[in-house]
Amino acid sequence: MDPETEFLVSKRQTGNEWELFKENIRPLKRGRNVHLLNHALKAHTDDQLKKSLLQNRRRLIQAIDEYEGDDPLQPWLDCIKWVQESFPPGGDFSGLVLIYEQCVRAFWHSDCYKDDLRYLKIWLEYAEHCSDAEVLYSFLDANEIGKTHSAFYIAYAQQMESKSKMKAANDILNLGISSNAQPIEKLRDAYKKFLARSMRRPKVTEEELKDDDLPTRSFGSVLVRGETQRQAIKTFDLGRNKLKQDKVQRAPLSIYNDNNMDVMRGHHSKPSTDSNSWHTLGGRAERNKENNAVPAKWTSYKVPQRPVPRTTRTGASAHIEVFVDEECAEKPKAPDEKDRTSSLQLRELDGRNIKKETELLRENPLRNFPSSSLPR
Repeated sequence: MDPETEFLVSKRQTGNEWELFKENIRPLKRGRNVHLLNHALKAHTDDQLKKSLLQNRRRLIQAIDEYEGDDPLQPWLDCIKWVQESFPPGGDFSGLVLIYEQCVRAFWHSDCYKDDLRYLKIWLEYAEHCSDAEVLYSFLDANEIGKTHSAFYIAYAQQMESKSKMKAANDILNLGISSNAQPIEKLRDAYKKFLARSMRRPKVTEEELKDDDLPTRSFGSVLVRGETQRQAIKTFDLGRNKLKQDKVQRAPLSIYNDNNMDVMRGHHSKPSTDSNSWHTLGGRAERNKENNAVPAKWTSYKVPQRPVPRTTRTGASAHIEVFVDEECAEKPKAPDEKDRTSSLQLRELDGRNIKKETELLRENPLRNFPSSSLPR
């Protein structure tokens, strides 16, 4: 038996099984563990492994609620890291966006985490999964979250630069440098690269240049106002001269009318002697004579009525009782649950509900935050 056949029969693993799914793996900045990656990718074909992954996720989320240590952010970080490793494709099924949202919502009002770099990185990763992350950066700016770190200003400026708001991006980077955000060397280096990119950009994309009110030539060069008037007068004169030439050269087109030949039937027709010929169309009343009928009451037919048994009228105090399912009834919330995020919702959601909630958060990442905390 040749070595290749012997290897296939033995069903040994080479550690390169991820090659079959590499197009479905979401890259991470810190890299991935190949052993954990191969183990997680087996869930595509192994239903038992897939169930065990979901059970482990529920157990980690439950550990967040049961944590009683001095750093409540740490179990969130452990859960996020595990989900990133165990669900390489990411996507809606992993529930990662929901975990991001519940984590940032749990500590946004806590002063001890506003300058924590770990908490800021969760916000930045959450912003990468949203369709428009500008509202998240505005929220962080309004609530003084992460403003002592250069990563906040760099990510915020990159978001504004991606939307061609170069002036706003420049102001954000300058604000970070003036605030001495750390590490300051990284921020200055990012600002130099931003200036180099802005110099290579065409000037028409700058916000300060607004010449949209000026007409443009077919090849795109902007006309000055004096030249605009001369160009318009010249175009009008050329059009008027051409119109005059067309009127001179055109001759009236005569239409031939054969009164003695019926073209459709192929034989001669007799001249019409009808006195009511179509020399005129007549008045409005004559043209609408088929609509002169006056509507009248239908008395010749009677719709049969179905007998309905009469019931005795109940008292005024009687009312219809609405049935409420005990499982669907809204449970009263605890007093401290209003300001505290509970991960019970994520444990009870199935795949379809997780996908729906993820899509809503992508469109509106602050939909579950109190209105008083949103930037105005």
